[in-house]
Amino acid sequence: MRKAFIMQAAAALVLTASHNTLAAEEKAQPMNAVGPVVAEDHATLLASDDPQLAANKRLVYDMYRIVLQAGLAGRAHEFVTENYVQHNPNAAQGLDGLIEYVRSTRPEREIKEKLELPLIQLIAEGNYVMTSFVRPEKDAKGETYYSTWFDLYRIENGKVAEHWDPMLKSDPRIDPNDKKL
Repeated sequence: MRKAFIMQAAAALVLTASHNTLAAEEKAQPMNAVGPVVAEDHATLLASDDPQLAANKRLVYDMYRIVLQAGLAGRAHEFVTENYVQHNPNAAQGLDGLIEYVRSTRPEREIKEKLELPLIQLIAEGNYVMTSFVRPEKDAKGETYYSTWFDLYRIENGKVAEHWDPMLKSDPRIDPNDKKL
């Protein structure tokens, strides 16, 4: 079951990266995608009959809320292992790498009770949690379109130990603040 979940998550990441690459090409055909559909009730997404899965979801949700959304890099140690493995090509390895990435890409803000990013789903299986959310982007003409973004986290001993996403190497670094990432 866990292997199937990982394979599905990996396929979602590959499809997202492929979609992002095509969307970035100026010659890409215009797409009439359906507008964003998001989950308004985050409590339902956080719920699980399995207390361990619920705890894993809550860990990832709170890490997003406090470290990424509020930009409180100094609290990352509460959520992330020292030897954190990062598969995003724009961030360094380890807890220190995550702290540096957060400090260099976003200001500190007030901690909100709920994630502001347009969350679609929060799925947990075994030691893995996958998030999906709507991500606004700009096409070559500067017009906004919406894509779906996926992040996959591996949990180890109650902390995030590894992270995957479909991010492509970017220079200069993207500004996550306009997307509330």
